[in-house]
Amino acid sequence: MTYVHNRPEDFVPEALRGLVKAHPGRLRQVPGGIARADGTRPGKVAVVVGGGSGHYPAFAGLVGDGLADAAVCGDIFTSPSTRQVLDVCRAADAGAGVFVTFGNYAGDVLNFGAAASRLRAQGTDVTILLVTDDVASAPADRAHERRGVAGDLVVFKLAGAAAEEGADLAEVNRLASHGNDRTQSFGVAFDGCTLPGHDHPLFGLEPGTAGWGLGIHGEPGVGEEALPSAAELAAELVDRVLAERPADADGRAAVLLNGLGTVKYEELFVLWDTVHDLLVERGVTIVAPLVGEYVTSLDMAGCSLTVTWLDDELERLWLAPADAPGFHHGSWRPAPAALPDPLPDHLPGEPETELVAATTPEGIAAAGTVASLFHRAQVALHDAEQMLGDLDAVAADGDHGRGMCRGIDAAVLAADAAVRAGGDAPSVLRRAADAWADKAGGTSGALWGVGLLALADALPADARVTLDHLAAGVTAARDQIQEVGGARVGDKTLVDALHPAAEALAAAAAAGTPSADAWRATVEAAQEGARATENIAARRGRARVLGDKSLGVPDPGATSLALLLGEAGAEAGIPAPTTTEVE
Repeated sequence: MTYVHNRPEDFVPEALRGLVKAHPGRLRQVPGGIARADGTRPGKVAVVVGGGSGHYPAFAGLVGDGLADAAVCGDIFTSPSTRQVLDVCRAADAGAGVFVTFGNYAGDVLNFGAAASRLRAQGTDVTILLVTDDVASAPADRAHERRGVAGDLVVFKLAGAAAEEGADLAEVNRLASHGNDRTQSFGVAFDGCTLPGHDHPLFGLEPGTAGWGLGIHGEPGVGEEALPSAAELAAELVDRVLAERPADADGRAAVLLNGLGTVKYEELFVLWDTVHDLLVERGVTIVAPLVGEYVTSLDMAGCSLTVTWLDDELERLWLAPADAPGFHHGSWRPAPAALPDPLPDHLPGEPETELVAATTPEGIAAAGTVASLFHRAQVALHDAEQMLGDLDAVAADGDHGRGMCRGIDAAVLAADAAVRAGGDAPSVLRRAADAWADKAGGTSGALWGVGLLALADALPADARVTLDHLAAGVTAARDQIQEVGGARVGDKTLVDALHPAAEALAAAAAAGTPSADAWRATVEAAQEGARATENIAARRGRARVLGDKSLGVPDPGATSLALLLGEAGAEAGIPAPTTTEVE
């Protein structure tokens, strides 16, 4: 995946355009992702799947008859933004409601959830289902915390078949949820994957080593052993997925042996030769097995085994025909003679945030200062991109630096445009916040978006910004980020830097401390908070699955927040503290 690209930041949109051109008449590109060319059949529940790109044929390749009506496509290993989800759901909605399903990852949960709330408020019936099949990511008594891996395909297939049969939204959700509850997966990696434009993988394993329990975003495994033979690997995979066989299972199962990118078909067939026999020996009746690449991870060397325990209704849905660019199953019946009207060339997007004009010299100056702060942050984040990515790769997917750069680049463009249009400081900040959240995607994109919006609400309209305004705004940003993301101090997130910073700034403002001293104390508190995360095992986000691996390394989100608070002070001529600087 590092060989064929132009600009790395253009990789996903170019790939999506190429996919559509490779399947004329079947797919069309819509804002935020991909949809069926002829739209969702009127009166049918729209099935929308999605997540970060880099997993083809998931997610864009699964749009087609008997499967998904549309897919929301974020950047590589990055959740789509709220706006992308909104746009794709609107494009797919045919009047019978929208069923949205995706893997259980923090950024996806935030952005799909926020979009669903907004759609419901606008009168659209939406139901969400998180796929939670990875047995390595949480024990059985916390199965709802598990991440979604190759079981995504099975759940998507069941939901698509149910909707194609004419089930209503509640029934589609019931059947897909039932299938999700009876689906378990376990995977193994032999080497890491490399983002387009990067010169090294997100993680690596010593030659001759296998990493057990990997995710599909390049997360390291939960244990390492010497590379097993195919027979030994088959036995390990079968043992792991059969350990949670439901008590009422009669033995029928849909089985998926999935390659993650570099382990190719002949190798998978060698593995399947033993997996098949072991499953039969354990009393499994294999129904329409799949062996191939279905939910990949760029060029990761690895594979996974998925088992879904079937009953009569799930078997019917599993065997129902499906035909999409990246997945073909059974024999598809001809579509009805009456096709829906084609989708319009341009779908209405989310309305832009209102722009309020600055009319006083103080207001104009404040708006310009906001834009200048974003410019300074842009330079700092690009300088720190590799460092932040390396921190994130220790126990997560390594995309924090790139995501922050995508966010700040979009924010700078939006802030500059808002200043040119004459906006006041809150308007400039709101436009920048929306752009950051939309382009960054992922957990950090969503959290920075809501945090900056909360800060904007505390700024005065068309007037000079005081320390009291900033203290109120930073406190509001902290509260909103904690409410949306659910993190608290000690979870190893950006909150570990933001909370002490907000407390320090509020205390300084209340005490009448000079602005320079107040901001210096704020930055120092953030840096101390970020440094303290070195001794914390992550309890939130993707890194929580491999929390112990994060020990000894500061949290990338806390680190980037402390960095940007320091840059904000430097823009105002306040030197950042040096004694507690985050390395």
